[in-house]
Amino acid sequence: MLCLAALIPHARPTEIIIKSPDRKVQVILTDQDALQYRVTIDNREVVCWSRFGIISDGVDLGTNIVLGKPRIQTIKETYPMHGGHAWATNHCRHATIPVQTSQGESYSLDVRAYNDGVALRMRLQAKPGRKIEKEITQWRIAGNPIAWYQTDAWGYEEIFRGTRLKDLKPGTIIALPITFSLDGGGYALITEADVINYCDLAVEVTPDRAFQGYFHAPQNRRGWTTDSAVTQPWRVVLLARNLNDLVNSDLIPNLCPPPIPELRNAEWIKPGRCLWHWWAIGAPPFAEQKQWVDWTKQLGFEYYLVDEGWKDWRDGDKDRWACLREVCEYAKAQGVKIWCWVDSKEIPEFTRRTNFFDRAVAAGVVGVKIDFIPEASVRWINWYEETLHDAAARKLMVNFHGANKPVGRQRTWPNELTRESVRGHEYHIIRYNRTLPPEHNCILPFTRYVIGPGDYTPTVFNPRELRGYTWAHELAQAIIYTSPFLCYADHPTNYLSNPALDVLKSIPATWDETIVLPGSEIGKCVAFARRKGKEWFIGILNGPTTTKLDITLNFLGRGNYHMIKLGDHPERPDAWLREERLVKKGHQISMSIRPAGGSVIYLKPSHQKHYEPKNQ
Repeated sequence: MLCLAALIPHARPTEIIIKSPDRKVQVILTDQDALQYRVTIDNREVVCWSRFGIISDGVDLGTNIVLGKPRIQTIKETYPMHGGHAWATNHCRHATIPVQTSQGESYSLDVRAYNDGVALRMRLQAKPGRKIEKEITQWRIAGNPIAWYQTDAWGYEEIFRGTRLKDLKPGTIIALPITFSLDGGGYALITEADVINYCDLAVEVTPDRAFQGYFHAPQNRRGWTTDSAVTQPWRVVLLARNLNDLVNSDLIPNLCPPPIPELRNAEWIKPGRCLWHWWAIGAPPFAEQKQWVDWTKQLGFEYYLVDEGWKDWRDGDKDRWACLREVCEYAKAQGVKIWCWVDSKEIPEFTRRTNFFDRAVAAGVVGVKIDFIPEASVRWINWYEETLHDAAARKLMVNFHGANKPVGRQRTWPNELTRESVRGHEYHIIRYNRTLPPEHNCILPFTRYVIGPGDYTPTVFNPRELRGYTWAHELAQAIIYTSPFLCYADHPTNYLSNPALDVLKSIPATWDETIVLPGSEIGKCVAFARRKGKEWFIGILNGPTTTKLDITLNFLGRGNYHMIKLGDHPERPDAWLREERLVKKGHQISMSIRPAGGSVIYLKPSHQKHYEPKNQ
């Protein structure tokens, strides 16, 4: 009788509150009726009572449960990162709560409360033939905020748009992440983190406008079977009081484990800028590769990417690998390093993958761009992990294209410098008669780029390819779209002949600090100030209407700075208004930016006491 009673939920429900280190963010859990959670910031409700859980073997593990006493610890650490700033801080209160079901199964519920968000997950014990059928986890957002989202959960390459919550159509499948404007100010973003041995998650809009977890990969739409213990990926609510906090959040990588000692500060993992032929000319003619390496050297870029088409290289009795080795040897002599492209179909499992990687390393390749990856079922989620492991064992860096969204694992595998999972310049190209709306470009920094680096392949100066944008808008992309493997799209001659070559060559691939400037508004205008060492860059992307900005240089250090300001020409998209002068901390710069335009400002410490300003 006592044993049976222990399996029956208490008559009085349990409520558990976990607060962030600053006590301003809290997640409340209850076992009343079912496992539910609620999220607040500054005593404002962000997520209303929402269901949480998994259906396994026909049992809803979130119903008829008893929450036990939480074991709480504090996590506080810093670690280096490649991206919008040099160091990340992981500071939270972590609770592990034992859970007992009426069916006799027990599991653990992990909860983390950060100053900028919360995350929850279940951990299930190993059970032979366990069937994970579906998730009942929901995010029920308070009020009627604007939701910024896209609907491609395969390659994550649809256009982002903004819609009021109550205007979303029930049954719509939406890819994560989704960013929301909060009633009363601030922002929230929902997504997942640390996905291992589990299916990628999208969400479905319910009739009452909640977001219900949805396994979108066809292979796992009805679930999967496993004999192993199951760790649910973190279900995340990122919170930000302003756009600067949103852009600078490290919440997603914080939820992933650190790298093994061999990968911490590994000298062979080096972010850099890359020249790339595919967007400009398509497949790479072998006879032209030395010229492309020479152009890379002239630009001062670290890398040249040999993309799709090199597998057809032949030169006399030399096969593609011998040809690639010749290119790598020439590039090494010029101080340039080579990446190569491969279709995921060529490396689907260990033997073929390691054979390809070994031959690439023998040829002199330092990184691989892996493309056309199938939808992220459990099998292919694990394939990402195996691929990064096998690449790291051979000191190869990785760029995933046609890929699943970032889930923070770049912290665990720092040899992954970037991935695509974004609609970028590969779409905005005249030969396919496709273009991107400027609103999309002004939404990306506050949605997709919050969760990890993205290979947008920015910056086109070819006048025929601008298609409504300006040179200033295009150059600002290289500053704003974070990618430690910063791969430029246009033909190098268009860069080398451009009057802004000096500024383009100075833009780094990673940053020490990022500040979102006043005047930024999702979908309308993006203005970032980013620092590398003692130099600052301001990048501005404008949306569909004219924007007036007043930028105060309060972030500068002491002394004079030499400013190069590159603005939109009033009459031509393929021209600059260039201004050079000395400025100091506190100086104000006023500008009016045309629709789909932009601006780039380069600020470098100057030791000159007297300086003659130049205007072009």
